[in-house]
Amino acid sequence: MNISFAKYQGAGNDFIMIDGRNNYQLSEEQILKLCNRHFGIGSDGLIILMPANDADYEMLYYNSDGRIGSMCGNGSRCAFEFANEIGLINKPKIFFKAFDGIHTAEKISDSTFRISMNDVQEIKLLAENIFETNTGSPHYIKFISEVNDFDIEKFGYDIRNSEVYKANGINVNVAEVISENELSMRTYERGVEAETLACGTGTVAVALCYHCFINSLSTENEISIHARGGDLKVFFRKNPGSNSYSDIFLQGEARKVFEGKYLV
Repeated sequence: MNISFAKYQGAGNDFIMIDGRNNYQLSEEQILKLCNRHFGIGSDGLIILMPANDADYEMLYYNSDGRIGSMCGNGSRCAFEFANEIGLINKPKIFFKAFDGIHTAEKISDSTFRISMNDVQEIKLLAENIFETNTGSPHYIKFISEVNDFDIEKFGYDIRNSEVYKANGINVNVAEVISENELSMRTYERGVEAETLACGTGTVAVALCYHCFINSLSTENEISIHARGGDLKVFFRKNPGSNSYSDIFLQGEARKVFEGKYLV
């Protein structure tokens, strides 16, 4: 069977895109092979777009280990551009269904897109400069200095496979404050089980943790994040008297890399 696909990247987070209207039936093993960087196409994840009754389309996201994943922020922007390309939609702002519910996607410029994220109900302070929250996917966040020299592979592996998180896994992020409302970060992603060049839900998690505990007096509602693969922005509103946030948006690039056919 030949599968038609397109390859997209958002801030270096790369994804295989498949039009689900073609009725491809892919197993976990096949998705694992497609995402393999040596013997397949190579990607951080695979996304299948399907028609939906309660939205403009549904986005099914799979991690590169072949298993169904949770919400993917960078993949959502890429999926929106792909949906326009294949004619599934043809408008600048839409509603799409993801693992955690309904979201909006909007085109800001030729290669810049903004998606809505679900409200974040709680940010937990685990220890000094260490936090945990769920932004559509679960995240562990630690603020450090010299983020570029940090061994994220070892640290991320140890946290993700610790007794607390081993069963369900968690994404592990380290972040550094560059200036007020400007951060740099790196992520070890569960499902990929390695560092990725960016993580959309992780970007949101880092931004909100920073605003909530480190820069809590700021009245700004926009934070710039530098990931290894590109720059992202997070917009939000803090709910008074709590550690919860609403009106959250993630903005960044999404670009097509190439397209082709893969023999399964």
